[in-house]
Amino acid sequence: MASSRGRGSIAAFATYRPPCPWDIFSCPNPPSGEKDEVNLLQSGSSDHYNHNARPIPAAALKALIAKKPELASECGATADDVDSGRATGLVFVSERENGLETLHVALCFNDKVKVLSLGEIYGADTFGGVRMEDSGCFGGGFAPNADPCIIYVSTKKPAEKRRTPWTVVYRTNLKTGETEQLTPDGQYDLSPAVSPSGKRVAVANFRGNRWDGEIEHLKTDIVLMNVDRKAQGGKLERKRYITNAGWPSWGSDNIIFFHRAVYTKDDPNSKTETRHWGVYRYDIAAAKEPILVTPIKKEAMTPAAISETKVAVAIIENKMFQMGGGVRTQDMYRHIEIYDVSAPNQPVKITQVVRPMADHYSPFVLDGGRRIGYHRARAERLLELTGQSNVARKFNKLQSPHNDVDLFRVSGVFPSVCTDGSKLAFVDNEFKAVWIADKQGLRCVWERRGSNSVFSTMWNQNPELDILYVCVGPAFKADNPLDIYAIFNASGDQREYRKLTGRANNAFPYSNPEGNKIVFRSTRDHADNKKNLYILEDAHAGEEGGVTRLTNGNWTDTHCQWAPKGDWVVFSSTRDKPAGAADFDNGLDFGYFSVFIVSVAKPDVVVRVMTSAPPMPGVGSTAGHVNHPVFSPDGRSIVVTSDLAAVSAEPISMPMFLHSVRPYGDIFSFDIDPTDITKNRDIQKFHRVTHSRYEYSTPVWTKFATNDPNAQWNMLVPADSRAANYKPACPYMQADGGQSLHMTGHLVIPRRCC
Repeated sequence: MASSRGRGSIAAFATYRPPCPWDIFSCPNPPSGEKDEVNLLQSGSSDHYNHNARPIPAAALKALIAKKPELASECGATADDVDSGRATGLVFVSERENGLETLHVALCFNDKVKVLSLGEIYGADTFGGVRMEDSGCFGGGFAPNADPCIIYVSTKKPAEKRRTPWTVVYRTNLKTGETEQLTPDGQYDLSPAVSPSGKRVAVANFRGNRWDGEIEHLKTDIVLMNVDRKAQGGKLERKRYITNAGWPSWGSDNIIFFHRAVYTKDDPNSKTETRHWGVYRYDIAAAKEPILVTPIKKEAMTPAAISETKVAVAIIENKMFQMGGGVRTQDMYRHIEIYDVSAPNQPVKITQVVRPMADHYSPFVLDGGRRIGYHRARAERLLELTGQSNVARKFNKLQSPHNDVDLFRVSGVFPSVCTDGSKLAFVDNEFKAVWIADKQGLRCVWERRGSNSVFSTMWNQNPELDILYVCVGPAFKADNPLDIYAIFNASGDQREYRKLTGRANNAFPYSNPEGNKIVFRSTRDHADNKKNLYILEDAHAGEEGGVTRLTNGNWTDTHCQWAPKGDWVVFSSTRDKPAGAADFDNGLDFGYFSVFIVSVAKPDVVVRVMTSAPPMPGVGSTAGHVNHPVFSPDGRSIVVTSDLAAVSAEPISMPMFLHSVRPYGDIFSFDIDPTDITKNRDIQKFHRVTHSRYEYSTPVWTKFATNDPNAQWNMLVPADSRAANYKPACPYMQADGGQSLHMTGHLVIPRRCC
């Protein structure tokens, strides 16, 4: 199966992205039951992911219709219908266009919905290319020379510094399409919200114009600025008003609601502080300390103001530790409630009444508060009438920034494609089963129960050998044994399972092109859990065939892969972590991971290829993460997962809540000289491949691809009886119909490190 592009395909897994689609719903305030919930986009059986919606004001909707009449004509709506409220609009994020997370608008009229992307309305010059868009809201209209406009976040402009957000707020005139950057150069904003008058926009601004690797709790402050500089005296009037704050929402031109994390001692006798999220109210004119609106014992986030005193929030009553992924009770789900400052102990429960055993996200206000909107995973589609799962495990083709490389998103963790492109292997979301997809369909080839996890699948690089390698043991615990296994005849019926390692913590195996040797990382020879690279001299016999040390040092070398020509090994390492740096980065791992290449024939020749931060003297020289490096099949490029672009959305708004894992970030690529290892030192130029709110991790680059990958790998419900009878807990519903943690994108693993 030849590639549709000259250099093959990159594929990766998106963490926190639910296995079933997001969609946008609303229900009355207050609701009476499940029948009150309405799917606002009438998505039906669509697999589009739609989320983070806000209503479109009438003036803005009419401007959109005037610019693109097709938005209304297919529904039969007119400007009078908009003025009367019979025709309404939403702006939201959708992945329906080339798999990108971009802004779309929907016009709803007479039970018909028409959806267009902003690119279809205003063209690709403004809304084109590989990028992420988010947080659409509307301003302007407050003066004759202030046209209606849309305010939004986009990652289309590369940041000048590494490990820096690409999130910039823009304003596009809805009548002319003229676009202006509101975020000043060198600053980075999230979550814009426009005041009711349309004059001011509030944003969550990265404090100090930097990101230091924080995970759930970003260091952001609320900054206000003018919406239309030309119509407002030529000044932006940008000013910081609230510290330690995010996700602003205006109750009036004087009142802002926002969420904030604070640290308290739940146990006065304990030295440990616990992080709690709450929603606060700030009076701009009074300029006093913000007031906590939500109960301190509940976790509250992503407010949507209804008035100066009322606000809808997403809330979790019972904070739980996700490890183990047990059955959840109703108070463990994220629900939407309404709080009134005048009666803080009498919240109006919204989604608990409608769908009590599901997670709900990012509320928004409709009809002046008479209806409340939100998005959730459409988990009800997971079950057919027969009670069997109808989850589709498949590839999603995404828009690639490279003209000669395809890009796919894989539904399984730790994907691996064999050299000839005929077989895909991956691990399920529970890290308990190994799956293979090929021309025979999808099937489970190994299942492990108990405390051990299965991860890091990798095919032997000799296409004549049907051998798959996996790691088995406690996940991400360097002080526990972790072993490499080989599955011989992996895609056949008579499989043989062989343990290749027998001591220490061993992981990330990768064979040489001939398939007779394996490079891997191990804690052997280290008493402090540091890791170096080793080679199994006999890929079939394992340790009994001899082990050769490839790297040596008191640091962590990991994520190794043999070059296509067999002369080099690329890997990720902390060896350049400077003295004086913190032992752990945000409490998770050693941090300071960079990518290196080592010569197999001359192990003393090691070249640092890429760092997360720009190389410079001092503690910050190699801060961050550049991990899981993979060679292109032609050896001319390397693809990595990295935090080079920091984060692109407020993590607390996503399913990662209560469980911090390492946010590697997005997929990046850079070119190398495949002939001279010394010419690859500290490469400066790189390309951002994915732009996403999710974490993209463990990429794979294969020389084979297709425009319809699901035609090659039949990854729908399998006919194979063994696979059909295998029912892992993930991502299926709980016995009581409730959503499992996996189903909504949560990871059920311990805190992750490298």
